[in-house]
Amino acid sequence: MADVSQLTFQNPVTRYPSISPPEQDQPEPGLDAALKPQTDRGEDSYVGTGRLAGRKALITGSDSGIGAATAIAFAREGADVAMSYLPDEEEDAQDVAELIERAGRRVITLPGDVADPDFCRSVVADAVAGLNGLDALVNNAGRQIFTESIEDISDEQLLSTYQVNILAQFRIVRAAVPCLAPGSTIVNTTSIEAYQPAPILLDYASTKAAINNFTKGLAQQLAPRGIRVNAVAPGPIWTPLQVSEGQPKEALPDFGKNTPLGRAGQPTELAPAYVFLTSSESSYVLGETLNVNGGRPTP
Repeated sequence: MADVSQLTFQNPVTRYPSISPPEQDQPEPGLDAALKPQTDRGEDSYVGTGRLAGRKALITGSDSGIGAATAIAFAREGADVAMSYLPDEEEDAQDVAELIERAGRRVITLPGDVADPDFCRSVVADAVAGLNGLDALVNNAGRQIFTESIEDISDEQLLSTYQVNILAQFRIVRAAVPCLAPGSTIVNTTSIEAYQPAPILLDYASTKAAINNFTKGLAQQLAPRGIRVNAVAPGPIWTPLQVSEGQPKEALPDFGKNTPLGRAGQPTELAPAYVFLTSSESSYVLGETLNVNGGRPTP
């Protein structure tokens, strides 16, 4: 574990390496275990301070990338975690579950597909049963497939992207809200693509814009019940999403180098945003989209 004093003042340009990933390809959904170079999920650096002590969180897409980093950070901040992920991601999920257990927190693993409406209901029920309650929800699962032309986006791809990215959030929130007491939180994952849509990510980017809108409307609806809703909008973050058809292979060596910091972000750099929006420190923050994107301007 890193010493807190060593993390106090660091140049953000060089805190993490500027990577030039080799061209590579993985079948969906992609694994952290097979990624080159490996991601930094905070395994060796994230130091908790008890900001989420006693919290009970359900995190979707928590086997790898941003979801994994968030799950690790939540555990080190004192939260118990229910992990939702695809069955094909079991290898990554077990690695993260072990890290949560090492932090002394309870973890339950809930494999399944959030594209399935029935699973969206059952994953909430299973999380509540396994954690003996629920007071934090992180909707992070996502699907991204690049396509050069709108003419090549099949109905199957279009529907699947919408099912996973935005309809699942509706369904999981709908199932979770009756279980959430005042003081509970919901954090949705959107993207820089909601503001600066890449031409090759039309379906993905449009779902992320919908998540921004969903977050702001839901925050207003649930505020009188004492439930806060916010979102995090990552920029170019190095995760298995990028190599499982999320980006063209030839674009990977330069991934993230168009940011003002000149590098891609690492999943662990996202985790503090989710911790902040879940903690009581953000008690007056509702309907906000917190951009973590290396300096790319957003509205």
